[in-house]
Amino acid sequence: MIRKINKLLIFAAALSGAACGEQAGTPTAASRAEAIVAEIHNPSSRKVLVASHRGDWRNYPENSIPAIESVIRMGVDIMELDLKLTKDSVLVLCHDHTIDRTTSGKGRVRDITYDSIRRCKLRRAHNVVTDSLRMPTLREALELCKDRIVVNIDQGYEYYDLVLAVTEELGVTEQILIKGKRAPEIVAAKFAEHPRNMMYMPIIDILKPKGQALFAEYREKGIVPLACEICWDRPAPEVETCMREVVAGGSKLWVNSLWASLCGGLDDDRAFDGDPAAVYGKLVDMGATMIQTDRPELLISYLRSRGLHD
Repeated sequence: MIRKINKLLIFAAALSGAACGEQAGTPTAASRAEAIVAEIHNPSSRKVLVASHRGDWRNYPENSIPAIESVIRMGVDIMELDLKLTKDSVLVLCHDHTIDRTTSGKGRVRDITYDSIRRCKLRRAHNVVTDSLRMPTLREALELCKDRIVVNIDQGYEYYDLVLAVTEELGVTEQILIKGKRAPEIVAAKFAEHPRNMMYMPIIDILKPKGQALFAEYREKGIVPLACEICWDRPAPEVETCMREVVAGGSKLWVNSLWASLCGGLDDDRAFDGDPAAVYGKLVDMGATMIQTDRPELLISYLRSRGLHD
């Protein structure tokens, strides 16, 4: 039974981007998103893909339509976003369980109808309420991203079926990368319910017991994920060993430079205040081929200086 589940997960993970990946592997990819998907499916490539955390939140409200449009124009490869479900079952872009921090309103998303949320105005990072920006739905965000950028759903795996219904209707399933910390057999069972699936990436907190156990389970069962997100809060030999095993096994390596506790101190602020090469260069040298950042322009500039980004 375990062998059957293993094969199913590997097959589902490959199938989730196969059609798009095969086309994008040709010199004339139909869209920029297809080319990025092809890169995700190419573990031998040393190019580094840039993921923007909640969009360009330094200049626009996080997870907003302008924030997404801005990073697309920057040349970012992956837009990371978070989902919540309203009282009337509408998927919206929101990181927190409440709308208090990011809008002019208050309350838990699950207790508010979408029409009520739509009447609230989004806040910028410095807490200023905007004149007209509203919290977008997943549908609105994906319509903007279609063919232009890969979308990474961070918080949202619990809504997998609802998300997939939207992505299938819009024809964007192949350009969605969803992630989580669930056991591989749980993911395989979910994927078996659908003829086509999104790309999937496990999150591995490699210095925590649960993360170590999840990583060991993938290795023991011979499952090779499309990509692995590795998190660590301090330098340790186990971190680099894990990264070497991920890369050698044929998976893309995703790391987060957002703040120190996710990357052992190799974070964006350190790169901005000092030498980007000492931060981003170290992550690349450790094997990273996908980096999520809060400073996409700085990261892209550094990667281009090394010939690692278009």
